[in-house]
Amino acid sequence: MHQRYQLAQVTEHLVAVAMGREPADVVIKNGRLVNVLTGEIQNGIDVAITHGRIAYVGEDASHAIGETTQVIDATDHYITPGFMDGHIHIESSMITVSEYAKAVVPHGTTAIYMDPHEIANVLGLPGIRLMIEESKHVPLRVFVAMPSCVPAAPGFEDTGASIGPEEVREAMAWEEVVALGELMNFPGVIFGDKQMHSELQATLTANKTVTGHFSLPDTGRALVAYIAAGIRCDHESVRMEDALAKMRLGMYAQLREGSAWHDLKEVARSITQHRIDTRLATLVSDDTHPHTLIKQGHLDHIVRRAIEEGISPITAIQMVTLNVAECFGMSRDLGGVAPGKFADILLLSDLTRVRVEQVLINGQLVAQQGSMLANSPEFLYPSFARQSVRLAAELMPIDFAIPASNPHVTSVIARVMQIMEAKVGTIAKQLVLPVEDGFVQNDFSQDVAKVAVVERHRATGTMGLGFVQGFQLKGGAVASTVAHDSHNLLIIGTNDEDMALAGNKLWEVGGGMAVVRDGQVLALLPLPIAGLMSDRPLDEVAAAVAELDKAWKALGCQLVSPFMTMALLALPVLPELRLTNRGLVDTVNFEFVDLIVAEHYGKPLS
Repeated sequence: MHQRYQLAQVTEHLVAVAMGREPADVVIKNGRLVNVLTGEIQNGIDVAITHGRIAYVGEDASHAIGETTQVIDATDHYITPGFMDGHIHIESSMITVSEYAKAVVPHGTTAIYMDPHEIANVLGLPGIRLMIEESKHVPLRVFVAMPSCVPAAPGFEDTGASIGPEEVREAMAWEEVVALGELMNFPGVIFGDKQMHSELQATLTANKTVTGHFSLPDTGRALVAYIAAGIRCDHESVRMEDALAKMRLGMYAQLREGSAWHDLKEVARSITQHRIDTRLATLVSDDTHPHTLIKQGHLDHIVRRAIEEGISPITAIQMVTLNVAECFGMSRDLGGVAPGKFADILLLSDLTRVRVEQVLINGQLVAQQGSMLANSPEFLYPSFARQSVRLAAELMPIDFAIPASNPHVTSVIARVMQIMEAKVGTIAKQLVLPVEDGFVQNDFSQDVAKVAVVERHRATGTMGLGFVQGFQLKGGAVASTVAHDSHNLLIIGTNDEDMALAGNKLWEVGGGMAVVRDGQVLALLPLPIAGLMSDRPLDEVAAAVAELDKAWKALGCQLVSPFMTMALLALPVLPELRLTNRGLVDTVNFEFVDLIVAEHYGKPLS
């Protein structure tokens, strides 16, 4: 990327180009400007650029064209600001920052606000610094929201690192850090936890944005209290009522459409049915898998989805440009095509289909017709980032056995997590499960499989065991070291032997995802960087993910992005029931609960 000048450094040059005393570096001619500042389309507009910023916007920029000026003909094209994703976890795409930039920039994404929460849970501040260092060399504006909840639920799980007020205070002095990452510990905020409020105070004192994570279906006192603490935005709205209440209270509602979380259809109704002012609505992806990036795109896809749900194209584009910039207090530099702002600009050939033809970042043409033009230097992650999977011992089938209290028990009532496809929540259920030879069994007739979470950061040997309903598995096992947010080793299976094999295979390769059946590995995606990211190109990772998806289907699962749904089973800040390496957690009341509720002797219950 070319040098990024602060506005104070280039005011004289901008004025000189606007007045015709100096030639522009780039002039875009005769486009249809989607003016997000006024909510209108202006025809026959030219844009002149110098030093990476916009110097002139008007009907004729001929006076700014010199011998060395690059002229881009925008006839029959729409000029829009570059798209900005206000909440994204790059690690969830399972690729590095460099590969992520290659994937999203051709789709019109020119800036992201990444929350490196995942690598923070594994490697702490050193891991965050690695991602920031890599981001300095990619053709994409990468801003950082400092992870706030590491671990997400203290006392309920074990992570590879911890981050508290001192680390947050230190990070707020870093140039790249512009916000505090999603504040998942909403009970801590609401009930006055000193550590959470110290992190809030450090961020607000630095005059930076606090981003939220309020997943309760509560639009009353708890939500009001949460917003009163200075939390500016939230991406966990899954109902129309949630998004509407947040915007009415002055909070930015970040409407999410990711690979597995398809919330937009419902939450867009807060806009289309209520006809409210949309200045506090933004669109975000949160988590996006490689195959989604390749097949559907990134923010262009999400804007297109918003339009399909009845939101006007101009409004949808405002929701990934101006509104995002204002949310983070950065609208002086970003979010619109206007004099003085960074020249992050898109040319679209079709507005309603959101067809991105050319992408300029910092005044430089970086992508055209779906292909990257700019290159990133290779970034090598050090060995400490590649050696993060540590188990106390090789996993054995007996490790996954769940004993009843004595051999005479014939059935039990057990707590079971029921998943919902394309939703982040689970339903806490109590189901009757059979017991054989003194051990509680899976139940195919109820679509119940066994689940385990094994601590993998410090080789403590701690393990939580439970049951999950809804994955449709008819055999085999699946394992992943992507298990939000502590990213311990998560295994789901129909038999203990395959569960042990799947877990051991990921230990062998340094982390990743695996599908096994009958003692054979059907599909494997190594993720050696913190057990979260691959060092391979996007297309290779996408191909491996496709093989994983086929393997899931071979086991009987037909869910969309099942690994993403699986990855949330260990996150003890989402309702209603979760499993960590320490045990089963009731996440409504925030307390550990027993897996077995009752045991029965004699004829099995039905």
